[in-house]
Amino acid sequence: MIESVTALSRPTLPAGKLQTVANQFEAVFLAQMLSAAGAGSASSEGGIGEAQFSSFLLNAQAQQIADRGGVGLAEVIIRHYTSDSVEGGT
Repeated sequence: MIESVTALSRPTLPAGKLQTVANQFEAVFLAQMLSAAGAGSASSEGGIGEAQFSSFLLNAQAQQIADRGGVGLAEVIIRHYTSDSVEGGT
């Protein structure tokens, strides 16, 4: 019989490394969401420099949001990889 996905073993990372990776993932996710919302769009007044460097500003803003708690995505990832219980198996 085929094993369920939850029955597979989860990779283990040290707690500090898991926190860092989850936070970075949330920052990348937030940068994509901010970009899709138009937050990183260069104005016509800023010139070529603004167009070239707007992605840096957007990434820095997304990282700041993630560092201050973000939207909770990093917390969900950490909880998933640190929980010992297997859901749906009882």
